Amino acid sequence: MSQSVISLLIVDDHFVVRSGLVASLELEEDLRVVAEASDADEAVQEFEKHSPTMVLMDLQLPGASGIVATARLREKDPDAKVLMFSTFARDDEVSAALAAGALGYLPKTASREELLAAIRTTARGESYLLPGLRERLAELLRGPAITPREREILALVARGQANKEIAHQLGISEDTVKRHVSNVLVKLDVSDRAEATAEAIRRGIVRVGDGT
Repeated sequence: MSQSVISLLIVDDHFVVRSGLVASLELEEDLRVVAEASDADEAVQEFEKHSPTMVLMDLQLPGASGIVATARLREKDPDAKVLMFSTFARDDEVSAALAAGALGYLPKTASREELLAAIRTTARGESYLLPGLRERLAELLRGPAITPREREILALVARGQANKEIAHQLGISEDTVKRHVSNVLVKLDVSDRAEATAEAIRRGIVRVGDGT
């Protein structure tokens, strides 16, 4: 295989998605899909077997996530090039993926041209993030981190639940909920629960629709 050709491992648990990507990407003269995987374990196996130029990785996988899979690939090969390609990811999940060693992230709603640009950029070992996301991640890194428990409580606040309801659902005291909510207000630099919800949605900490 010519050195100018980018070999790809596609990791996605949906067969139809993988098939569509293979058909689309192999229309390009410089792209070749050499392997596919449906979960983290298979991704590691196929990576070791084929040594692709780069990996197109879904974030939501059965069992271990794409973030975990990325970390495992980078343990095997510190030069492994991974582009996260997912239907949806919160900003903090994207940040975690980058911390695990991914070079970039692109939503599946992106255009084919954006996907091709992201693949070619990542294959060169360069980072790829859409401008708006890059700015949000920079903002996220500047502020205090929202803990998993705080994110959980924020999701329930976004659903309109009162502290007493949240305490009952999570099996913790109401005072503990109040303390977490107060910490969140400070971290998000907002003054009340409504502003916290709006800011959490804007940052991608909470998703509109299901409160998660």
